[in-house]
Amino acid sequence: MANPLYDRLFGRHAGKDSTFLHLPDGTTLTHAAFLEMAAQFAHVLVDQGLKPGDRMAMQVAKSPQALGLYAACAQAGVVFLPLNTAYTVDELTYFIENSGSKLVVCDPNSEGALAPVAANLDASMLTMGADGAGSFANAAANFAHEFDTVSRQNDDLAAFLYTSGTTGRSKGAMLTQANLMSNAETLSDYWQFTDQDVLLHALPIFHTHGLFVATNVTLAAGGSMIFLPGFDLDRIIEGMPRATTMMGVPTFYTRLLDDPRFTRDLTQHMRLFISGSAPLLAETHQRFEALTGHRILERYGMTETNMNTSNPYNGERRAGTVGFPLPRVELKITGADGNEVPQGEIGLIEVRGPNVFKGYWQMPEKTREELRDNGFFITGDLGVIDADGYVSIVGRNKDLIISGGYNIYPKEIELVLDDQPSVSESAVIGVPHPDFGETVIGVLVPEAGKSPDLAAIEQAVGKSLARFKHPRKLVVMDALPRNTMGKVQKNILREQFKDAFAG
Repeated sequence: MANPLYDRLFGRHAGKDSTFLHLPDGTTLTHAAFLEMAAQFAHVLVDQGLKPGDRMAMQVAKSPQALGLYAACAQAGVVFLPLNTAYTVDELTYFIENSGSKLVVCDPNSEGALAPVAANLDASMLTMGADGAGSFANAAANFAHEFDTVSRQNDDLAAFLYTSGTTGRSKGAMLTQANLMSNAETLSDYWQFTDQDVLLHALPIFHTHGLFVATNVTLAAGGSMIFLPGFDLDRIIEGMPRATTMMGVPTFYTRLLDDPRFTRDLTQHMRLFISGSAPLLAETHQRFEALTGHRILERYGMTETNMNTSNPYNGERRAGTVGFPLPRVELKITGADGNEVPQGEIGLIEVRGPNVFKGYWQMPEKTREELRDNGFFITGDLGVIDADGYVSIVGRNKDLIISGGYNIYPKEIELVLDDQPSVSESAVIGVPHPDFGETVIGVLVPEAGKSPDLAAIEQAVGKSLARFKHPRKLVVMDALPRNTMGKVQKNILREQFKDAFAG
């Protein structure tokens, strides 16, 4: 029976004693051992009552076992829902409820807080720690190392990834087998990955970049990964001599450039450095090339589409651009009327291709708003195509802030700030930050005659929102700038505070 995603990424490596993961303790995990573990995990999913098309939510630390859950879901036909490890219980409650997850896998330390949530939603719960241990692993130990792969079709759902909207309500982007497979195969070919590549992997695996780009491309090519729990300068520099490629967010590269151990000699054997998830400053691009001789390859993607464009592997990698549309991906720049604008003019980026998602889970109206009948997805990003065909991202039609590679939507934070004592209203903006690309500032307007307690507000935000969404600065103003229609002019606020973190 055919299962495109599992067969073409995972199954073809069955029985191979080639190395798949190089682990921090110096040990390795072969393709065969990884797939045996994943097969045991797939048995657990079935034993928990999950059927093809059911959802499994996972909020656990990065580990080989966590990655094995992704493979197990693919093999059992279960829809994989990885969740940011920074999400709070309040945030998780919505994701689990909205997705209708039948099983929640969490860290043992979170079990007490999440157990009532799972119980209220009639979902079962198992645990998995950073070392892979927990009730899930205990259950898996009782099962065989082989599992009969469930038959799936290209259009069947493989994963959900939640992306917030400007209304503050998160949307579950439905990604199919074909969405994930097409991107993996296109990118491994476009970036010339082979089974000889060793990818330095320090990205999280709850995000498109670390999971569906880095991991899937490596699997498609048959290479291996130096699999680090997260970004750690010492481990990155220690691992680089054994690597051939690296994928990272701009923050990775700015921090490497600030470390005296990061030299031209250290990088000479490397084949490729790739950056994404947030804009790479042209200055960073130029500093990196001056130091190492390597030109970082920047690309452009998003939750709903995986990757859309890339600077070329062979050819000029142009700083400040995200390159060209990938093979089989169509990209156009449109005006407010939906028609294409003349070349060189700024407009909305729309994309169409096998990478574009199926729609938003249980949100048909939102799907119709952003996914045209002709298959083009309205990204919400503003861009321009130059005379040579290079695409540049010049802004966002939505209020999206990208900080350190994480998507942050102001409305979600504003709802929390507006609810605080002595706050009349708020506006959240993104401003330039030398390390994170952008960071968050919250502008507060106090109720008449009152003075907001900023420390108490920061504490409240900490309880409600993941750390990466917290404003790095709270500012009190008498009133927000508005236009004649009463709309808050965030562009004025961004200009006013653009140098808040300069230098």
